[in-house]
Amino acid sequence: MNKKLATLIVKRLIEMYPDAKCSLDFSTPFEMLVAVCLSAQCTDDRVNKTTPSIFERYRTPQDFANANLNELEVLVHPCGFYKNKSKNLKAAGQIILSEFNGAVPQTMEELVRIPGVGRKSANVIMLEAFDNPQGIAVDTHCKRIANRLGFSKESEPSKIEKDLCKYIPKEYWKDVNHILIWHGRNICTSRNPKCEKCELKDYCKFKAKY
Repeated sequence: MNKKLATLIVKRLIEMYPDAKCSLDFSTPFEMLVAVCLSAQCTDDRVNKTTPSIFERYRTPQDFANANLNELEVLVHPCGFYKNKSKNLKAAGQIILSEFNGAVPQTMEELVRIPGVGRKSANVIMLEAFDNPQGIAVDTHCKRIANRLGFSKESEPSKIEKDLCKYIPKEYWKDVNHILIWHGRNICTSRNPKCEKCELKDYCKFKAKY
């Protein structure tokens, strides 16, 4: 892989998915944080169906900090891993109040200090809530496509992100966070990828396996 080829592939993906955007619904940075935390090992569609009832009861960091954990668990339950997610969201509200004056911090270093927020989630929050991408969020779609197209041979998300950021110019990071997910959902699926329909098959390093 080199920057020229990487840019060509990214531009092609942008043409393929001109309407690609974040699938999570939110209206404030904190709602974005909550939605991202709930999306771990859960579909965005399920999160979007669950958050309205949560935000009707708990909306601000203070609301979550003071939340009754049992009540919160009932609302979070549809998203799976509800005990851990509820515990993290309550702790997130407390830390945002005590350490960040009640506002979601706007740096990667501070975001990853919040319970339930890893680097992938922090990348999403920086992009979607603050329009300031600091890297590329590596989810299962991104990992799969990065490996298949030859952006990276690594398996660890942090190393894959490093490779992606090395080859893809920063001006495209905002788009990359969306288009790789859309391509993974629509064409380059984990099982039975639609290789015959893929406009990137000529660049794919793994097409022979599928």
